[in-house]
Amino acid sequence: QVQLVESGGGLVQAGGSLRLSCAVSGRTFSRSTMGWFRQAPGKVREFVSTITWIGGVTNYAYSVKGRFTISRDNAKNTVYLQMNSLKPEDTAVYYCAACKQDWDCINHSDYNYWGQGTQVTVSS
Repeated sequence: QVQLVESGGGLVQAGGSLRLSCAVSGRTFSRSTMGWFRQAPGKVREFVSTITWIGGVTNYAYSVKGRFTISRDNAKNTVYLQMNSLKPEDTAVYYCAACKQDWDCINHSDYNYWGQGTQVTVSS
């Protein structure tokens, strides 16, 4: 059974930083393209970032580009999201997910395994 467990969320002031982690078990993590999504209250779940297992190619939503960094440690079966210069509009539940395919993992429907989410709250 595949499990994804996020951690690292919390309350931070605007301009601060957080590092989210997602531990993956029950799947060949090193051969999985992984992504982060977020969902704010009353809004749809939106793409944040993805990293491929082939070459570690990264992609970011325009709203977080230059502030967030996705990375992975295949030895630890873990994917990370370093979030810097946080803004109140970054407040959301953040989810990690495993993609069904190797490339073009941007849409919610591209992913078949999801974590339970971790809350990130940025105060102004």
